[in-house]
Amino acid sequence: QLQASGGGLVQAGGSLRLSCSASGRTLSNNVMGWFRQAPGREREFVATIDWRGSKTQYADSVKGRFTISRDYGKTTVSLQMNDLKPEDTAVYYCAADSNWRAMAIGSALKPSYWGQGTLVTVSS
Repeated sequence: QLQASGGGLVQAGGSLRLSCSASGRTLSNNVMGWFRQAPGREREFVATIDWRGSKTQYADSVKGRFTISRDYGKTTVSLQMNDLKPEDTAVYYCAADSNWRAMAIGSALKPSYWGQGTLVTVSS
């Protein structure tokens, strides 16, 4: 299971840090990442990181503002979100898969494992 935390209400320009930890299964060699879903919109890719913590990918909309991190081989991944904008408001979901392709931006594949989601609200 994936457990996400750290969501909340913040003003535009502020920062939040999301965390996701895995339990109950061995995901240390899985790719982990974040997706989000805003009201009335489809779920979209945000960021992903490989199991070594060295390879990352970001959606264009968050590049330079969000940073995904993970210790080598660990099953806890964080998403530092800075300079938040109202359009970042969404439910953020942690996800994991053994296949990088399933976690990459624009992929037709979907991650195998999902967390329950944590709400981020950015006020203007």
